[in-house]
Amino acid sequence: MGQQLRVLVAEDELIVGYDLCDTVAEAGYDVEGPFEDLSSAMLAYQRSKPDIAILDVQLGDGIVYPLAEQMMAEDVKVIFHSGQLTPGEVSQRFPNAQALSKPCPPAAVIDSIQRAADAA
Repeated sequence: MGQQLRVLVAEDELIVGYDLCDTVAEAGYDVEGPFEDLSSAMLAYQRSKPDIAILDVQLGDGIVYPLAEQMMAEDVKVIFHSGQLTPGEVSQRFPNAQALSKPCPPAAVIDSIQRAADAA
């Protein structure tokens, strides 16, 4: 692919987080993470703004919505990745974001990233 868009991954289930990071990296994107809590994800975001973020709704230290709102206000494309909320529930709150249900096949993750990249 070679696009080298930067993707931040925030996921508190480490196995899922590393799997997401591997999937994203294998597709040719530059990946940061996984960050297992909101505070480390926010610090990473403040250090270096990504192009796209894949965010678990519930991280180790809280709900990711404040970070997602800040990212979207700064034109970062957000893809929610949740095992607790349905994509429809996420879309009601964030109509401009994408949402994936856990477990999510790697092809669907890459498809979501490609759609986000195309919309950038």
